[in-house]
Amino acid sequence: MLTISKRFAPILCGLLACFSFNLAHAGLFDDEEARKAILELRARVEQNRQAAEAQDVELKRSISKALEDKTLEDNVNAAALRRSLLDLQNQIESFRAELARLRGQDEQLARDVAEMRRRQQDLAQGVEERVRRFEPTNVQLDGREFMADPTERRDFDSAFALFKKPDYAAAASALADFVKRYPQTGYLPTALFWLGNAEYANKDYRDAVLHFRNMMTAAPDHPKVPEAALAMANSQIELKDTRAARKTLEDLIKNYPQSEAAVAAKERLARLPR
Repeated sequence: MLTISKRFAPILCGLLACFSFNLAHAGLFDDEEARKAILELRARVEQNRQAAEAQDVELKRSISKALEDKTLEDNVNAAALRRSLLDLQNQIESFRAELARLRGQDEQLARDVAEMRRRQQDLAQGVEERVRRFEPTNVQLDGREFMADPTERRDFDSAFALFKKPDYAAAASALADFVKRYPQTGYLPTALFWLGNAEYANKDYRDAVLHFRNMMTAAPDHPKVPEAALAMANSQIELKDTRAARKTLEDLIKNYPQSEAAVAAKERLARLPR
């Protein structure tokens, strides 16, 4: 089937119209002339058809080329877009790596800070403990209250522990050393009292009398003064110093009449020879 381009259809119709018009006004043709006219018309139609087809081909080629150029442009744009996306992805990955590195540094910094705080706490606690070792503390002993250094308290407790053991010889030595080392200590009256008792237990009566007397002189209002006076009188009795013992017992009864030691003093005083 013959296909005529739409662009050349009007031309063909015009030619046919002219041909028909010429036939109507030219009269009758012989067969030879009619055949020539038809052949000529067909040739012209074929030329026009070929020209139209050529133009269609050229148009299609132009369109195809334009489309190819557009596709190429799109491809170029797509390639550029892909490169941009790839660069962006690389930047994102770089940012992620940097963020991970910074997070790692942050976590390490947090660990370092925590470790530093722990060390500071340990250091502060150690300093506090060391300060506490030298800081005076409140002591309540024999109804009396005073401040004492930790070393005083430790040394007194150690010496008194020997007395309670009982190891009177070691206790007497430790208590005598304590009195010499801490002559102003609040433990002094109590230390002298137990030192006198340790010496009495060791039958060192003269030193016992000395330390009982020193205790009563240093702290006449100490709760253990009546007991110290009674123990001193007993030491004097062991020394056969009846006169001194009688005087000590009489002073005890006079000065501390309500004490339990005064009751015991009356019994001993009654048994002393005149």
